[in-house]
Amino acid sequence: MDSTPSTADRLVFAAMKLFLEKGYGSTSVQDILREAKANAGSLYHAFPTKQDVLLAVLDMYRQGIGPMLLAPAWNGVDDPIERIFALLGAYRRALEMTDCTYSCPIGSLALELHEPDPPVRELLAVNFDGWVDAVKGCLDAAGDRLPPGTDTRALGQFILTVMEGGVMQSRTHRSLEAFDASVAGLRDYLNRLQADANSTGKP
Repeated sequence: MDSTPSTADRLVFAAMKLFLEKGYGSTSVQDILREAKANAGSLYHAFPTKQDVLLAVLDMYRQGIGPMLLAPAWNGVDDPIERIFALLGAYRRALEMTDCTYSCPIGSLALELHEPDPPVRELLAVNFDGWVDAVKGCLDAAGDRLPPGTDTRALGQFILTVMEGGVMQSRTHRSLEAFDASVAGLRDYLNRLQADANSTGKP
């Protein structure tokens, strides 16, 4: 079977790379064509507008959260709470490898697009929800290690906020200190929740 990416896929991969490096607004159609080594006819046949390219990029991120992000981060990690920290560790490695210039692609686009059109906003939300749902699944799998009645979805949203805020501050300061401090604070909070659940469950 031919595994060569289609022209449309090459365009999406090129846009994904450029949007992450330069931002959506600073990336021109010509930039995408040049990066993908494609002609304008190919692009406009697959994607009538630049926003259509953005929608395809966001959909690719949506589809790739499992194989591209979660599976590598969680390889060999069985404990559900530790899976959360393994996921955060993947972002830390990305920051470390890029001298703290890495940014979460969905977070960056959400911040850059001040008032995105509804289809774009909806796909941004779907991507955030997919991340939160994955973390919620870890928290749900922890079972009675968390206090009864814990709102695991709200906690998952809080953990997303910790990640995004840590990345943003580390990019600004060009240091891992803020990211590490954010994760350490989260670790302390989850440890306290587990201690509370443990003490509540004792006769």
